[in-house]
Amino acid sequence: MTRPAPRSVDDYLAQLRAELAGEDPALIQDAAYDAEEYLRAELAAHPGRSEADTLELIASTYGAPAEVAAAYRDTEAKVRAAFATPDARGQRPRAVDAQPPSALRRAFGVWTDVRAWTSLFFMLLALATGIVYFTFAVTGLSLSVGLSILIIGLPFFLAFVGLARVLSLVEGRLIEALTGERMPRRPPHPGAPKGLWARIGDMLRDPRTWTTLGYFVLMLPLGVAYFSIAVIGLAFGASLLLGPLWEGLRALGVALPEGGVHVSVGDPAWLQGLDSPVGLVAMFVAGILLLTALMHLARAVGRLHARLAKALLVASA
Repeated sequence: MTRPAPRSVDDYLAQLRAELAGEDPALIQDAAYDAEEYLRAELAAHPGRSEADTLELIASTYGAPAEVAAAYRDTEAKVRAAFATPDARGQRPRAVDAQPPSALRRAFGVWTDVRAWTSLFFMLLALATGIVYFTFAVTGLSLSVGLSILIIGLPFFLAFVGLARVLSLVEGRLIEALTGERMPRRPPHPGAPKGLWARIGDMLRDPRTWTTLGYFVLMLPLGVAYFSIAVIGLAFGASLLLGPLWEGLRALGVALPEGGVHVSVGDPAWLQGLDSPVGLVAMFVAGILLLTALMHLARAVGRLHARLAKALLVASA
């Protein structure tokens, strides 16, 4: 079904979003921003021409909504293929794997998954970013309310919300780099030029203003949880892994300081058994299994957090 030619910027954007229906919301946000930025710049450059005439001319240069949507789909597919994470053999993943990996490979193949390592780094970094985002959101909201009775209150609120949107883009780029989830490269377009009160009203009515601030506040408890899980898991797993290695090297005559596994007479029988060769091997295996489980957990946390960030930070189509 052929759509009628758009007669206004809003009509053009509505058709573009309809053509991109079903695509990633981050892609739709970027496409809508680019189109609106170009269309409004063309309207401003030709003030004596009607909006319908300008859009008719743009259709032959920038492209009709269907053509622009097809170009964005094609570009997105190429970028996604180029940045796909290679497998353990350095090969790009295929659409269909003729031979499914074995259970052992699925379990321990996580060590060769780049996204597992970057997600683990994200968990360690989340505490620092969570503190920054929480402080920014709480301080900004408090000052906005406190300064609302003064003449500088409204400009401060506009600057605060604008900076929050910039931070949300920075967070989105960080999440995309570490988890691979597609996030926007451009913010939602502010639309046609408006007065101060109209802009404030739009910001207050925009759900993304409040979901973005909610995400910043939520990042502190999430950051504490992610950091604690990562540090405790790494410390405990490394101790189980390195303790038997330390004892094994000392048994082979390597001069090492006191360390490794120590048990006393008053310890339970099962704990005293850890000092035996069988116990040391069991500890070593337990360390490998614990660290492997932590890598799987880190990859799952990265994927789940990326979906949460997209739900709260990305404008719905």
